[in-house]
Amino acid sequence: MFADIFNTNRVHFVRLLSTNKKLHKRISSSSKKKRKRFCNFFRILINVDVARHCKIEHLQMGYDVNRFQGEVDEELTCPICSGVLEDPLQAVMCEHAFCRGCINEWLSRQPTCPVDRNALTTSNLRAVPRILRNLLSRLSITCDNAPYGCTAVLKLDAYNSHLEECVHNPKRPFPCEKGCGFDIPKDELKDHNCVRELRSLIVKQTEQMGQLKTVLTDQQLTINELKRELQLFKDFMRAMRVSNPAMRAIADQMERDEVIRWSSALARARVTRWGGMISTPDDALQLMIKRALSESGCPPHILDSLMENCHERRWPRGLSSLETRQNNRRIYDNYICRRIPGE
Repeated sequence: MFADIFNTNRVHFVRLLSTNKKLHKRISSSSKKKRKRFCNFFRILINVDVARHCKIEHLQMGYDVNRFQGEVDEELTCPICSGVLEDPLQAVMCEHAFCRGCINEWLSRQPTCPVDRNALTTSNLRAVPRILRNLLSRLSITCDNAPYGCTAVLKLDAYNSHLEECVHNPKRPFPCEKGCGFDIPKDELKDHNCVRELRSLIVKQTEQMGQLKTVLTDQQLTINELKRELQLFKDFMRAMRVSNPAMRAIADQMERDEVIRWSSALARARVTRWGGMISTPDDALQLMIKRALSESGCPPHILDSLMENCHERRWPRGLSSLETRQNNRRIYDNYICRRIPGE
């Protein structure tokens, strides 16, 4: 009976197992040896199913044993895919090792060790010991691009770096010889169309620019709202400092900090011709200066005092006349001048 079962193909076996109650009964009442054979066969079926699923999903699994030079120790192969371990993980309790992709796919279906059927979850996995990694790294493997002409045989620890540089790699990018600026995989060069690729790039960048403009508009609205709220807070502080000494000190410090931030943001300047400086601006020029100060972010509480000092009669004694300014021009190099943007 069991010989027939083991010779039955997988579909027929599953059908027998799910529909034949007598089969269930005979398996449960059979000897320990036969039950063990049944469990091993069932495990093989699951392994094949998982391996086929991983292949369909293009998961990275073990390296093909036939690509290695010489014999490969069974301890270096994955019990699930039967390939040489790739990015291996080890079960903490039983110390069985598997490919990372294989065991993750397995545990997504059932939380048991594929070898001994003990409970196992992803949290019970760890990196394999260094000695196992060293044994794997010493194995010699042929290049993935052997079908494309690569004859290299290299150690497993140099495998990935070789793939990136292998001249036979069909996916290795090459710059387009027509000057479009794209790097195209070697096997796609013959089908590359510069106009199509550039048009696609323009469409993509246009969409990104539209999204960035929307974000920029939203951010500008947020900034304007924050500025308005900040100004209301400053006005409140100034109103409160009349009746509250503690608030007065805070408000004064805020005003000083605001002046420092504004002046530090202005570009540095240097007076080259003191004789050409307008020291007595008329009303029209004063209006332009006031507008330029306001547009540059000048704190409102110092705007009027700055305008009052724009005429030389309000300047310090060291700047009070053209003759004085010319005599002291060397001293002025020790001071920092700022330029107000505007015409």
